[in-house]
Amino acid sequence: MLGPLIRDVVDHPSPGVVFKDITPLLADARALRVAVEALAAPFAGRVDTVAAIEARGFLLAGPVAMALGAGVVPLRKVGKLPWSTMAESYELEYGHDSLEVHLDAVAAGHRVLVVDDVVATGGTAGAALALIRRAGGTVVGLAALLEIVSLGGRQRLEPLVPELHVLLSA
Repeated sequence: MLGPLIRDVVDHPSPGVVFKDITPLLADARALRVAVEALAAPFAGRVDTVAAIEARGFLLAGPVAMALGAGVVPLRKVGKLPWSTMAESYELEYGHDSLEVHLDAVAAGHRVLVVDDVVATGGTAGAALALIRRAGGTVVGLAALLEIVSLGGRQRLEPLVPELHVLLSA
């Protein structure tokens, strides 16, 4: 039901990249509900905070947090957060970037679920996991809508996270 609602966009954002566009899934109310419930279910009763990876992770993390009765912490690109932050750099399949979190965003010992739309190389998610730990949180898992298997993100992330929960593979 969910897979057909994710379309490939060739050569975006750069030549050779096949971008996985989740906007058709997000626009389908039933599919969005199914995805959110499936992302949240394995973590019920085990999460205090959901960390949302910019940008498309924001669209899933808020509803997942509501389903879990948890708060949301944004993990944003450098310079987007208005207060004191810490940063973590990472590599993408098409470049380099960094994520930031507010210094006071995660209470010490809070159980945190990291949510993103796609696991590709694992760089972004790896940076998010490192940020949460540096902020004092306890990572309980990583949940994502889609995994691009050929890019090897799972192999990079499995040693870093207690539970990796992905709904679809491509």
